[in-house]
Amino acid sequence: MRKDIYEKMQILADSAKYDVSCSSSGSDSNYKTGELGATHKSGICHTYTADGRCVSLLKVLLTNFCIYDCAYCINRKSNDIKRTAFSPRELADITINFYKRNYIEGLFLSSGIIDNEDHTTILILRVLKILRDEYKFNGYIHVKLIPGADEKLIEQVVNLANRVSSNIELPSDKSLKLLAPNKTRESVLQPLKYARDISLEKDIKPIGMSTQLIVGATPETDKDILKLSSVMYDKALLKRVYYSAYIPVNDDRNLPAIINKPPLLREHRLYQADWLLRFYDFTYDEIVSDEFPNLDEEVDPKTSWALHNLKYFPMEINSVSKEELLRIPGIGVRGVFKILKARKFKSLDFDDLKKLKISLKRAKYFITCKGKYQKEIPFEDDRIRTALIKPEPKKIAQNFLQPSLFDLQYSPITGEL
Repeated sequence: MRKDIYEKMQILADSAKYDVSCSSSGSDSNYKTGELGATHKSGICHTYTADGRCVSLLKVLLTNFCIYDCAYCINRKSNDIKRTAFSPRELADITINFYKRNYIEGLFLSSGIIDNEDHTTILILRVLKILRDEYKFNGYIHVKLIPGADEKLIEQVVNLANRVSSNIELPSDKSLKLLAPNKTRESVLQPLKYARDISLEKDIKPIGMSTQLIVGATPETDKDILKLSSVMYDKALLKRVYYSAYIPVNDDRNLPAIINKPPLLREHRLYQADWLLRFYDFTYDEIVSDEFPNLDEEVDPKTSWALHNLKYFPMEINSVSKEELLRIPGIGVRGVFKILKARKFKSLDFDDLKKLKISLKRAKYFITCKGKYQKEIPFEDDRIRTALIKPEPKKIAQNFLQPSLFDLQYSPITGEL
């Protein structure tokens, strides 16, 4: 790689690192055997696809020049940073060269806004057309749509990409006006609406779409954030919402000063709550409320909901419905299917659940098996909470043997002999 290209890559890859919405899991590729990039379910930088593979993705900006002045963004126009840009040809060549060397399996392409929104989108399209038409690259490509770009340009991007996204960043118009004066929620959502409608009009599988919300840069509650996510899921605008704990990279009087550390635990709880919205049929106002507008940091959202709704518990594991089983803390979707299948043959007790590898660490406080309840802790919310959050005593290893790599009975996964 030439020195100037290498320097551009360093700058523009570093500028892209704060965007967490570069996912490909669950996307399908209409690959053709023999074409370049014809890998099944190509993926994301250092993460896992739906089939469990760890894959990699070139995550880079076309340019970090930007006419916007978003207070939270390292690439804001008022920042005195080193600026550079790839030409469409340079970036397409780098992508193909990296792919041929097996460094990556696809591309996540974003960009600062250079000159104007349409001009930036045209440059992105040139990259895509070189990859798709000249190189016949049929691998995974995720493109960050440019707010305010013309609908016809968005349509061309949708036709060439596997997934698109447009970052809302902040949960309310008031916060956007304060920290991102060049953006409105409508301008950010419009490209996603175009992408959804284009897919529906062509009667094809809707293209995967995602967005990012920054957590902790503004005073909105978790209820505000989850309500917005829920609305976007209901309108089929998004496949995923990504939550990013606010990390201060700029000095700005409108930004909060984080003295200790970013709100990573809050980010984690929001991901857990988002999972309940998408896979467990919870509504946002079940997870958070006017009385409790922020997620409980001591326990996960499903456990928090259960502690606030003990009237539904304990549930009898042998008789409750699938929907009720999904509401039991500690029992996931796979666990529910195991229980439903096993119940066809016998009534289950606590030992049976252990044999099914159902974790009882949390579930045991919210269930009965054959009418029996665990005897360790009384069925009281404060006693259950205390039992759930207290740290377990550390176990001292009893086996001090050095395992041999040639001992076929030794499992490197479980550590058991």
